Amino acid sequence: MGALHFLSDNCGIASQWLADIVEYLGDRSLADPRFVSDLAEALSHLKTPSANLDGGLLAAALDILEAEFRRLLTEHSAPLAMKEPNNSSDPGSITPPRIPASAVHKLSLILDRLAANGRLGTCTAAYADARGDTVSASLRALGLDYLHDPAEDAQVLTPNVERWGRHLEFAVRHLLEAERKLCVAVFERRPEAASSCFAEIASRAGILDFLKFGRAICDARKDPIKLLRLLDVFDSLSKLRMDFNRLFGGKACVEIQTRTRELVKRVVDGSVEIFEELLVQVELQRNMPPPADGGVPRIVSFVAKYCNQLLGDPYRSVLTQVLVIHRSWRKETFNDKMLVDAVLNIVKALEANFEAWSKAYEDVTLSYLFMMNTHWHFFKHLKGTKMGEILGDEWLREHEQYKDYYSAVFLRESWGTLAPLLSREGIILFSKGRATARDLVKQRLKSFNANFDEMYQKQSAWIISDRDLQQKTCHLVVQAIVPVYRSFMQNYGPLVDQQDASANKYVKFTAEGLDKMLSTLFLPKPRRAGSFQIRHSNGKITSAMTGLYRSSSTLK
Repeated sequence: MGALHFLSDNCGIASQWLADIVEYLGDRSLADPRFVSDLAEALSHLKTPSANLDGGLLAAALDILEAEFRRLLTEHSAPLAMKEPNNSSDPGSITPPRIPASAVHKLSLILDRLAANGRLGTCTAAYADARGDTVSASLRALGLDYLHDPAEDAQVLTPNVERWGRHLEFAVRHLLEAERKLCVAVFERRPEAASSCFAEIASRAGILDFLKFGRAICDARKDPIKLLRLLDVFDSLSKLRMDFNRLFGGKACVEIQTRTRELVKRVVDGSVEIFEELLVQVELQRNMPPPADGGVPRIVSFVAKYCNQLLGDPYRSVLTQVLVIHRSWRKETFNDKMLVDAVLNIVKALEANFEAWSKAYEDVTLSYLFMMNTHWHFFKHLKGTKMGEILGDEWLREHEQYKDYYSAVFLRESWGTLAPLLSREGIILFSKGRATARDLVKQRLKSFNANFDEMYQKQSAWIISDRDLQQKTCHLVVQAIVPVYRSFMQNYGPLVDQQDASANKYVKFTAEGLDKMLSTLFLPKPRRAGSFQIRHSNGKITSAMTGLYRSSSTLK
């Protein structure tokens, strides 16, 4: 190493010294001009790369150093045995140093010698190859195939967006952060070469693939779930903003900078576009028919949960930040209160739909069941939530009171009409009136049976979405009918039983049988979760929640 250092340093000095002598002799005509010319020509040959000052020893020595440079890189550039990072703050997920300090020192010394002899480009190419392939292979072990084949549906994208955020943070803060420090250490005296080499490593590691995946989320079909996924992407990029600026701030990383800025703008624009259309989409549902079974429309369940998400952690602060940025581009202001008001307007618009939907039922009794269902759903699913806290206890109590009101009206107008059919009026049991009494009992049982069958058949297709409310309503129906029926049969049933041939025509039920039948009414069917899509046709907003007006419990 010392000999090489002497050769490389002193050959240049000697050449410059001889050049000065030639110039001195020529200027002062102190020697034969032909001699000076021949000396200058010989000196030019000495200065060319082919000059064999050392008999080829220098080139051979440089080749050996270059081979050693590559060997050190290869020896310390094996892919890491990676594992899925559960938490970016988990100390176990932080990558340990991968090249010992002694090896880094050797690489730096060799690089200096090779660079001094015109081989810097060879070194940077070899370094980028070795380290870029290592980081890329390490990341592939985490399973990054999803980056190259994203789905078009935001609901399907959800698990991969969560993985994307963890993997991006891990790649930037641990793998690429370590690579940046390593580049700076190896290319200590050549910062521009370090930046260029790091940019190549980051590119080979797939940082642009991460940004392309974010772009694919922006291009996914538009629906409210996509808004949440866009906010997830923005949140991940926002957390890494300082890291991106530090790692990719130089000229060599201009493509990464450009792609990142483009992604952030598309995420902000896409998020605001969906959020601002939510109110319109809810209002458009007012003209849609209500669920045929009287259950809670899927849009009610979805919007209640969705608005809670928007005003809860972490989406509230992220959405506010996105809206503040977007409004600042338009030189407008925005704050958290404006966000809360906007979400409340969505909830209130949905609440205004209830009355319109209830009036669409031809069967007024079913409209009562629908209103009981929907008001109770609002009360139960918003009480104790962030939305419920913002709306206030008085607003929640109103929905509870509406539920009680419509429950009472429903029972009175439907099952409450059966008990009077079993009236005891006119039934006289003394000897001369038994035949008349028997006819009256038959007529009243026949009327009861017909009305019961009709009502039970019709309401067997209706549902009460909440299990507790279903059980409570069935209990009230049982109490309105079964005791009256049991008492009537105990008192007048024997009159019918005496005529065996026709008894089955009139005594179709036992009190216990009625209890069992009525207790199984209104049971919800299997439900399926769902979102709604916002679509555009010729630049106009069309109904984006088609299908969500149906009861969530009726969907298979």
